[in-house]
Amino acid sequence: MANQRSYRTIRAVCSQWLGVMVCLFWLGLTGACTSGRKLTLSKETNSALSYEQARKYDYYFLEATRLKQKEDYAAAMELYEHCLALNPRSAAAMYELAQFYLYLEQPQRAHNLLQKAVELEPDNFWYRQMLGAYYQSKQDYPNAIKVYEQLVERFPNRSELQMALIDLYNYQKDYQNVILALDKLELKEGKSEQISMNKFRVYLQMNEKEKAFQEIESLSKEYPNDLRYSVLLGDAYLNNERPEDAYSIYQKVLDIEPDNAMAQMALISYYDQLGKDTLMREQLQLVLDNPKVNNEARLNIVRQMIMDSEQSDRDSTRILRLFDRLLEKEQENADMAMLCYSYMQAKKMSDDLSRPVLEKVLSIEPENTMARYSLLMMAVRKNDYAEAALVCEPALLYNPEELAFYYYLGISYFQTDRRQDALETFQKGVQQVTEESDKGLVSDFYSMIGDLSHTMGNKEEAYVAYDSALVYNPNNIGVLNNYAYFLSLEHRDLDKAEEMSFKTVKAEPKNDTYLDTYAWILFEKGRYTEARIYIDEAMKNGGEQSGTIVEHCGDIYYMLGDKEKALEFWKQAEEMEDVSNILPQKIKQQKYIAE
Repeated sequence: MANQRSYRTIRAVCSQWLGVMVCLFWLGLTGACTSGRKLTLSKETNSALSYEQARKYDYYFLEATRLKQKEDYAAAMELYEHCLALNPRSAAAMYELAQFYLYLEQPQRAHNLLQKAVELEPDNFWYRQMLGAYYQSKQDYPNAIKVYEQLVERFPNRSELQMALIDLYNYQKDYQNVILALDKLELKEGKSEQISMNKFRVYLQMNEKEKAFQEIESLSKEYPNDLRYSVLLGDAYLNNERPEDAYSIYQKVLDIEPDNAMAQMALISYYDQLGKDTLMREQLQLVLDNPKVNNEARLNIVRQMIMDSEQSDRDSTRILRLFDRLLEKEQENADMAMLCYSYMQAKKMSDDLSRPVLEKVLSIEPENTMARYSLLMMAVRKNDYAEAALVCEPALLYNPEELAFYYYLGISYFQTDRRQDALETFQKGVQQVTEESDKGLVSDFYSMIGDLSHTMGNKEEAYVAYDSALVYNPNNIGVLNNYAYFLSLEHRDLDKAEEMSFKTVKAEPKNDTYLDTYAWILFEKGRYTEARIYIDEAMKNGGEQSGTIVEHCGDIYYMLGDKEKALEFWKQAEEMEDVSNILPQKIKQQKYIAE
């Protein structure tokens, strides 16, 4: 029995070792593809088996094939081995086992099986092809060529075999045989661009330029109405030191079809090769204005012009004028406008200059996420939330899966006092959440839902949202702080509030807001001495600018018995914003009053 540990590694026994083949089929009916024979052996290899032995063989072979299709490769391989034991001349079992051994990196054993299978059934296409592919994978080109030559002889109507053989001849630099094989293929299939261009390249490698040119010339004569072949012939001349012959052909094409895009573009290369810069630039403009030039070609020309500009005059105004003229024309897509914007970004041009280009992009492709997001960032940079909302609102229609647009739209509504709209936007956003969504962003969505719900008096909904936020990001500091503070204001779940608040202080020990929240929770729990430590830290780190923190400071000092200091803090807070409604009563009665 073969190595069981190796069996367990089998996952895709066929095909992994063989990048040179388009595919290798797992054949349940091995050999039946070409000869129509039964699943069992042919009469030649089966004649030694008794009727009972043949039935056993058939059963085990079918069962092995079934297990293989279920990807139980170890069991399948064991049964194929059993088939070979029943009939040592079974080419089908050899073929199947060879594939397993190739995957198990036992190439010699696989090779021996394949050779034997081919000897037993020389007319089986798949056995011989796999043997040839094996040689090719080992870069044993002479043996691979021998096998493929036999395949071509036996299966002359399969063009893919001829092409594979041509590739093998090329690997060996056997150009004479490449030409002979291409001639045979051309005789069978007729003249074609692919065959002629292959012959052209091979003749050039053989340094037989005249024969190379004759190939393209014959292609042009074969299809006189297809000017593309004439341009190809001109290109062949241009690339092989016959520029004047090339120019003559290009001009003939343009005499027949003045706006022929291929010929016009070929003249760019011609002028460039001869160093005629002025004529080349004029030709570039002619090509760019030609409606028959496809968009990709036009983009490539502009990219090349940008590169040339960067290496010479770096005149951005000239490039921008070019973009202006091109973008005035009707666009089949937004690629040219996006290229213009990318150029402006590279040149660090202002938002005011690049904004109209992005608007042009969206007028062509309103679903363009990158352009819309770039416009959004422009609005955010100048804190123009009304403009940000105008950018985001259409995005919910064109890009409903993009969470960022919901988030910024919600923020924009919040900043412009449209709180209900903001809440509904964030709620719509979380409906788009998938397993691939950024967990941090999703947590921020729920954070905003919580904050807005609490502000609007829906405290329980707020706490549910905060809990969801912490599921997606347990370390969302903003949520931990707000959640903890709101619980403390209600004098509920103070242990939970303390635990959450302490995480924020630990994460940002100099944040006056987080220090104040923690101090206030300790105050609510009656731990006034500890509360004073944290409120003092809050005051040192900017808290003296906050009416809430200063008032809390007074409350804590009062409960520690320092009534005079507490009164000072309360009076200080009275001149500030964000203080409690009962602060005047604290000052008047000179004592702490709970809300």
